Amino acid sequence: MLIQPTLDTLNRLKLHGMALALSEQMTHNAAQGLAFEERLALLLDRDELHRENRRMTRLLQLAQLRYREAVIEDLDFRSRSGLDRSQLTSLASCDWIRANQSVLIHGATGCGKTYLACALAHQACRQGLSALYVRAPRLFEELNLCHADGSFRKRLAAIAKINVLLIDDFAIAPIGPRERNDLLELLDDRVGARACIITSQLPITDWHDYIGDPTLADAILDRLVHHSHRIHLEAKESLRGREAAKNAKAKARVD
Repeated sequence: MLIQPTLDTLNRLKLHGMALALSEQMTHNAAQGLAFEERLALLLDRDELHRENRRMTRLLQLAQLRYREAVIEDLDFRSRSGLDRSQLTSLASCDWIRANQSVLIHGATGCGKTYLACALAHQACRQGLSALYVRAPRLFEELNLCHADGSFRKRLAAIAKINVLLIDDFAIAPIGPRERNDLLELLDDRVGARACIITSQLPITDWHDYIGDPTLADAILDRLVHHSHRIHLEAKESLRGREAAKNAKAKARVD
């Protein structure tokens, strides 16, 4: 039986997963013995899986995560204090995203804030939700450029559509009046509509002083802190230092 016309039709209909599964079935004797309904069910399952994988790949590409390989299952509880299993299990459900809440992560350099944040964003992509990673200094720089070329409102509208906005390294550098106003505008679009993840070395209790302007600080924190999940990480050893030591040992073995 010539199946190439059928494969061409399936691909033309964008049923690529089904086409691949059909090709595989034709080369496996075991599949030939299955009933029509069973083979059809396998084809449909394969096409659904293919679509899910393609969607997740696209979401991860758009997310631009710093640690794209970060997943919740790989988090090391032994190297971090402040990481609660029950809280993480709750966050892994992504219900906080659907409820348009925030996750605020703070701790010293090397404690794994960014990795944890990327793992949460990765989990969102696995559940079909969009995410975007950006470091705070680069975000403000990008928005400044948008002011200059007149695309500020367009960029805000694009960010507002993202289910989870991950702002890394918040409060790592001083901000001025324009940055404060831009941050308020960005967060105002997300109140009751979208979720945020923010990481910072600065304790959350000090964010008000960091922002500087009391009125804007009140407005910004009102949009961030209420209905938020807070995580304070303390690394038992620097994760970057441990990774560097592991790489050095591996290099020594090769040499």
